[in-house]
Amino acid sequence: MSLNDTPSSERIHIGFFGMRNAGKSSVVNAVTGQELSVVSDVKGTTTDPVTKAMELLPLGPVVIIDTPGFDDVGALGELRVKKTRQILNRTDIAVLVVDSSVGLSPADNELVCIFRDKDIPFIVVYNKSDIAPLSGLKENEISVCAQSGENIYELKEKIAALAKNFQAEKRIVGDLLSPGDMVVLVTPIDAAAPKGRMILPQVQTLRDVLDADAMAVFTKEFQLADTLGGLSQKPKMVITDSQAFGMVSKTVPDDIPLTSFSILMARYKGFLETAVKGAAAIKELKDGDTVLISEGCTHHRQCGDIGSVKLPALLKKTTGKELNIRLTSGREFPEDLSDAALVIHCGGCMLNEREMTFRRKSAEDQNVPFTNYGIALALMNGILKRSLSIFPDLASQV
Repeated sequence: MSLNDTPSSERIHIGFFGMRNAGKSSVVNAVTGQELSVVSDVKGTTTDPVTKAMELLPLGPVVIIDTPGFDDVGALGELRVKKTRQILNRTDIAVLVVDSSVGLSPADNELVCIFRDKDIPFIVVYNKSDIAPLSGLKENEISVCAQSGENIYELKEKIAALAKNFQAEKRIVGDLLSPGDMVVLVTPIDAAAPKGRMILPQVQTLRDVLDADAMAVFTKEFQLADTLGGLSQKPKMVITDSQAFGMVSKTVPDDIPLTSFSILMARYKGFLETAVKGAAAIKELKDGDTVLISEGCTHHRQCGDIGSVKLPALLKKTTGKELNIRLTSGREFPEDLSDAALVIHCGGCMLNEREMTFRRKSAEDQNVPFTNYGIALALMNGILKRSLSIFPDLASQV
């Protein structure tokens, strides 16, 4: 993807599911107009999920995911089915591909039940209509022939109709600003910062500020005092990287609202209130408790890394307890959280909203408090109430 591409986390995720040899990969290739997946008559050709970010008309930017057969067998087959189940946690729209000459299998019906349980809108696609044409189909069903392209355009129209539910505009901070407002963005550049670029939440926040016809000034944390002193108008707010909360809060006057990129991302992903409530568990931690620190992206951890170094150190300093720190990153989020006393998650900028909802809901269902980096760091720096001042209803709960 180029720098101007829509991030994967902002794209609608469309997962193609079904049995081995139902023609999933053929349907994927027909829908995308690309040889995205290898096609073969041999069962189990797709052995791992195949993911592709692309533009798909008439939808726009999407992520297409082709999955292994849900009826795979053997030890390796079980692992592949497990991967398919994980894909379901980030699927916005599901396409169930069925061999029309065979019909719905028990495994297909199991998938339909999962779609419904997870509230995933879905379409049932009966492939190979040239061999076994069907009639009397329901509204969410369609008969296609991937080989000839019959009804593939109609299938894309059905997918696009479902996608409309995910296209409501969301704002990171723009709805809190007025034209002409000034916003100061504090962005530390340390050893863990990506070389030659800004991290995604900073870029997304900047764009949202500009879309609100407001103005933005970037600065490093140690230059913040000079930056504020050089402005001709008082900023509407200061937004900082969470790891600099301690220093920044001492620099920004009390009459200027202060928050973090991570807190704004929690709001954007729909779990800010949950994160605020979950952070209270930090004060209740006991010796031997396990804290899961989870990140949605994968990167090489370096000295001073926020997840593996700074958060654990601050947790120990704040609680005075000997804690068991468990780290996960990328797509590896544990299903079983029974050993955890608290989950502290990153802002989730690399994960779509559905996957963040799944992770939050997993913790909620297992009665495990769930918060994020920004909220946890604000609480441990003693500035949580202040960092939520732009959200008065939440600030009043702290």
